[in-house]
Amino acid sequence: MSWTRGVLAVPAVCVLLLTGAAGCGSGGDGKPEAGESARPVGRLLDTTDEQGRRFREVDAEQAPEVGIEVQPEDDDSWDVRLSVRDFRFSPDGTEAEAVPGRGVAHLFLDGDLLTRLRGPEYRLTADLVPRGTHQVTVRLYADDDTVWAVDGEPVESTADITASDAEPTEATGPEEIEGRTVPLRETAP
Repeated sequence: MSWTRGVLAVPAVCVLLLTGAAGCGSGGDGKPEAGESARPVGRLLDTTDEQGRRFREVDAEQAPEVGIEVQPEDDDSWDVRLSVRDFRFSPDGTEAEAVPGRGVAHLFLDGDLLTRLRGPEYRLTADLVPRGTHQVTVRLYADDDTVWAVDGEPVESTADITASDAEPTEATGPEEIEGRTVPLRETAP
C-alpha cells in the first residue's frame, strides 16, 4: 500500500509544480499582485509634447525607431508608409500601460495632429494638404500616451512634401521657371 501512495504523490507534486509555478508571485497574467510593484519602463521626464503628453526616456539600445516615406498618388493624395524597428503597433482596446517597444504612432502635418495610427500605412487626402511645402511627422507613443524618447528627444521622423496646383496661376510678377527667375515681357504701348 505504501508504494501506491508514493506513486500517486509524485504526479500530484508535479501537477502542483506545473500549475503553482505559473502563478507564483503574480496573478497568472503577468501583472503584479498587491504589494508588488511593476518594473517601470524607462523614466518619465518633465518634458511634454505639444498636446501635454510626457516623454518616457529609454536607452538608445532599448528605444524603438521609426522612419517615414511619403509618395504622391495620381489623385493628388499622398501615400504615407512607416518603417519601424524594435516596435510593434498595439491593437485597438490595448490596456493603457507602457510596454517596451509597443504603442501607437501619431501623424502630424505642419505640427498639427492628423491621426493616431495602429499600423504602418495611411492615405493623406489632397484636401488636407494645401499648395506649398509641408512637413509630415510621425512620432511614437506608448499605450499610456507617453512619448517614447531618447536623450530628451522624441522618437520621430519627418518628411517634407510639396503640393502644387493642378493648373498654373496668372503671374503678377517675375515667374520662377526651373529655378531661374524670368522677367515678364513688357508690351509696347
